[in-house]
Amino acid sequence: MFKTAMFRVTLIALIAAVASPVAYAQSKETGAHRVIAIKPMTEDVEILYGDPEKAGEPFVMRIRELPGTIIPPHKHPVDEHITVVQGTIYFAVGDKFDRAAMKEIKTGGYAFIPKGSTMFGYIPDGAIVQVHGTGPFHIYWREGANWHMGHKTLDDAGAASRFKFRKGERVVSKRGRGRIRQAYFSGEILQYEVERDDGTLFMALEEELRGG
Repeated sequence: MFKTAMFRVTLIALIAAVASPVAYAQSKETGAHRVIAIKPMTEDVEILYGDPEKAGEPFVMRIRELPGTIIPPHKHPVDEHITVVQGTIYFAVGDKFDRAAMKEIKTGGYAFIPKGSTMFGYIPDGAIVQVHGTGPFHIYWREGANWHMGHKTLDDAGAASRFKFRKGERVVSKRGRGRIRQAYFSGEILQYEVERDDGTLFMALEEELRGG
């Protein structure tokens, strides 16, 4: 899982694609000593060690998963180690997205996912997960019988034909009112990033939103 400005998995796989240059710039000298405390995250991804995109290089990163995030079915070409450092996630490995199959992983919990495994998850109340492994940490999202990298977003050409809501549009959901910041379509799951008037963020499926 691994998420960027172009993608919410989501990384949550735990959920993701390519991290922003700002996030990568935090830790280029992999041989240097460091102690990094857990703290509130203002960005989606924080690279603590190494470079997830570099083949054969160990890496450690933290991923912020917003309340309501669904991690669509995806896989990686390398093994993935996940530790929940804040909050609770629900996670499963399997070919079919199935909430009933998800296992609760609370703060301090750990999961190992072998390379090539299809995984998915849900984060109802938000979480920070720490992922480590050996690069390249690419994400392939499932779309029916096919796999691809990257999400469709509101910034793409033709977004109006795929997404019901637009950037800046006011919406209402069970999590409150706010404005659309972005939307992500993995090929199987479509969800929106919404900012409340107080600046806090959450995720919602399209069917959970109405204009307002």
